[in-house]
Amino acid sequence: MKIVRGTKNIVRPISCPVVAIGNFDGVHMGHQIIFRQTADMARERKGTAIVFTFEPHPLKIIAPERVPPLLTSFRKKMALIEACGIDQVICADFTQQFADQRPRDFAKNILVDLIGVQEIVVGFDYAFGRGREGTISYLKKMGEEFHFKVHVVDPIKLKDHLVSSSYVRELIEEGNVKAARDFLGRDYSIQGPVVHGHHTGKAIGFPTANLDTTKVQIPGTGVYAVRILHEEKTFQGAANIGFNPTFKRDRLSVEVHIFDFHETLYGQDVEVIFVDRIRSEMAFNSADELVVQIKKDIQTAKAILEPDL
Repeated sequence: MKIVRGTKNIVRPISCPVVAIGNFDGVHMGHQIIFRQTADMARERKGTAIVFTFEPHPLKIIAPERVPPLLTSFRKKMALIEACGIDQVICADFTQQFADQRPRDFAKNILVDLIGVQEIVVGFDYAFGRGREGTISYLKKMGEEFHFKVHVVDPIKLKDHLVSSSYVRELIEEGNVKAARDFLGRDYSIQGPVVHGHHTGKAIGFPTANLDTTKVQIPGTGVYAVRILHEEKTFQGAANIGFNPTFKRDRLSVEVHIFDFHETLYGQDVEVIFVDRIRSEMAFNSADELVVQIKKDIQTAKAILEPDL
């Protein structure tokens, strides 16, 4: 899949462009339906399936105080989009100038003049241009003027809930990663480099990899059964997210104990895949009590992850 960073780097001509437009954080089930419909339409027309998205998240420019932690890193987002059959991603630089565009200018100058769009696929709640003034009905009006078709994907519901990035984020914040899986179509995961922590785990016999997770949505505090992806190999483990109340820490950390693993990972990127939550975070009266509980947690995690074997 080709990735174009910045609209100035778009290369014409593009064969019969079919374009899905949106932010697509999380690449949840609703987004995947949009991408697959885009890919199918492009194949039927012997054209090019394109996703037009933005970097950074628009709220970082429009309302930085409201920008949420991302559900997917850029690299993960690209991999998930590619898996849906998309040929090219155009990632626009979302600046204040970009945000201030009138809807008609965006449609004409970028979609028509730069890309040469033939078909557009958007979600039911899509809006664009300055102050989100560009409604779907306005986009269809632009389509009539500039000769492109607009296809709107209906809202998707699962278990009486609308599939949305905000609802997925709520589930993950609650630690309900098992329910989030249904809406994402996969287990939720986070990526980051391994950094030095307090080395408490090693001191009590359970060394952990501590992740730098400053840019991603972290699941709620607790202990989880996880899989760890490192250098294209998958390992099993248990992760603790919290403040280590037994040792009276005051900084949230993500610590992963990888079963039967003895390598040093400092500075290396790993992906932690959350399968299920085992329990909430607890304070223990002593390190010995904590060790007893960790052993129980490891057995529970292995039972949950057993189908992997």
